[in-house]
Amino acid sequence: MRPRHEIEDLDSPAQDGTRASSAQTAPLASSEILRFSFDYCRSVARSRARNFYYAVRLLPREKRDAICVIYTFMRHADDLCDEPWATPGAIDDWRDALENALKGRFDAHPCWPALHATVNRYQIPHELFSKLIDGVSGDQEHRRFRTFDDLYGYCYNVASVVGLATIRVLGSDSPTAIMLAEKCGIAFQLTNILRDIREDLECNRMYLPLEDLERFEVTEDDLRQGLPNPKLISLMAFEADRARRFYNEALPLIPLVDRESRRCLRGLIMIYSQLLERIEQQGYDVFSQRVQLSRWEKTFIALSSFR
Repeated sequence: MRPRHEIEDLDSPAQDGTRASSAQTAPLASSEILRFSFDYCRSVARSRARNFYYAVRLLPREKRDAICVIYTFMRHADDLCDEPWATPGAIDDWRDALENALKGRFDAHPCWPALHATVNRYQIPHELFSKLIDGVSGDQEHRRFRTFDDLYGYCYNVASVVGLATIRVLGSDSPTAIMLAEKCGIAFQLTNILRDIREDLECNRMYLPLEDLERFEVTEDDLRQGLPNPKLISLMAFEADRARRFYNEALPLIPLVDRESRRCLRGLIMIYSQLLERIEQQGYDVFSQRVQLSRWEKTFIALSSFR
């Protein structure tokens, strides 16, 4: 399973097997190294974050680059827990490399100089990056969540922390904005959980709360078979309604960020909301095919955010 902060993998990405090492080999980056680092992060986001990148393109260059840096760090952390080329202990090495990079000491991975510069420029709390690693590390296990409160903690670590880092770049760190950004991340994550039920079960991971399955008398075998029935549809509708409530609660975040950032945030919310709506329109059939938006649809939605 992919961590959900859209982190989306809808293209065929080039696998980056670079392994972070605890050995520190570089001081603070020169301007040339820094340019290369930002170029690298930009290329990763462009090729691998298709839902996310459609809205991010609406930002001014400096902010767009900063968001690409945050994405690249989180994308690689996820890969180290999910991809076949990842070696045992690689995520722990990545955590060590993060701690050193935040102090200005970089190993060979090209994202570190840009991450160091971005964190300092936008005063992003360091612990957000550590929490993301905590969240994706748990995906190495066969996930189950007893209650929604349990699931919420996971969603916070893999999605809300992305929102909390991002709003610093978008131009707000007020207590209200922080609370709403957390809700926005939960909404995105719940949407992706619904979309990815089949793929997650193939990895023996199941993110719907067990208490919800019991409430609607749905078993994991029912989900594996993916055959529409009233109980399964009722469960899916319940989860979709929960996600929709988080979207609605997050909407007041848009006017709290910088004016030049509002189109991007509005576009992100619109794209993910439309993905949830597509799931509903298809009768919650996320089992026979992957539910997604076309390039044209995402472009149209992003351009609509200007209104």
